[in-house]
Amino acid sequence: MPNRALLTAATGMQVQQQNVDNIANNLANASTNGFKRTRIEFQDLMYQNMRAAGGAANASTNLPVGLQIGMGARSIATERLFAQGEYKQTGNPLDLVVEGSGFFQVRMANGDLAYTRNGSFHLNNQGQVVTASGEFLEPAITIPTEATSVTVGNDGTVSVTIPGQANDQNIGQIQLAIFANPAGMEALGRNLFRETGASGQATVGSPDSNGIGRLSQGMVEGSNVNVVEELVNMISAQRMYETNSKVISAADRMLGTINQAVS
Repeated sequence: MPNRALLTAATGMQVQQQNVDNIANNLANASTNGFKRTRIEFQDLMYQNMRAAGGAANASTNLPVGLQIGMGARSIATERLFAQGEYKQTGNPLDLVVEGSGFFQVRMANGDLAYTRNGSFHLNNQGQVVTASGEFLEPAITIPTEATSVTVGNDGTVSVTIPGQANDQNIGQIQLAIFANPAGMEALGRNLFRETGASGQATVGSPDSNGIGRLSQGMVEGSNVNVVEELVNMISAQRMYETNSKVISAADRMLGTINQAVS
C-alpha cells in the first residue's frame, strides 16, 4: 500500500537525519582533546504478518516461508568508540596522556565524581590542579607556589622541585579509573562522563598497574575522529536519505494514479 510506503520511508529519512546529526557532532569535535567518536546503531521496526510461515497451504502441504511487511527503521543506540586518539606533544608539564583504557577522575561543583580522557590540566589561584572548566582533579593535587618544576611519573607520582632542597618533593599520586563497559557511561559535555548502571562501577588504581594504563607527561590525547571516514559516512547517509525521499515521491505518484482512476 502506498500509505504504508510513505510511513516506512519517513522512518528511513528520520534515522538518516539522526545519523547526519551524529556525524556532524563527530566532525565538530575533531579538534576536541580526549573526544571519542560515536556511531548510531539502527533496528528494524515491527512486521505485519500477512501469512505465517509453516501455515497450511492446503490439506497436505505447509507454507515454506511466510509473508511479512516491514514498518521501517529506528535508531536504537549511540555507541561511543574509545579507540586511542592521536598524541600531541605540548611540553606543558600539566598535560597528561593515558596510554591505556583509564580515565582521570575529577570532582564536579556539586561534589559528584566525573571521568575524562582529556588530560589538559591547569592551576587555579590556589595552586590546585583543575580542568579547563574548573573541576578539581581527584585525588586533589596542589602545586606549591615556590615550585620551579613539576614531574609526573608513569605511575602517577607527582613531585616538584623546591629551591634550596636537594631532592624533589613528592606531593601526591594521580589515580585512574577503568570500567567494565565504558561505552555505557553517560556523556555530560565538557569532556566529562558519568558512571551508570550500564558502565559498571569504577575500579580505581595507580597508573601503570593492573591494565589501567600508564601516564605520559607533556602530551595530550586528541580526538579519535577520522575526518575522512566521517565525510564518507555523511555522503552515504545523504544518499540513503535521498533514496528514501524517492520512495515517498513514488508512493505519492501511486496515490495520485489511484485518485485519478477513482475520479
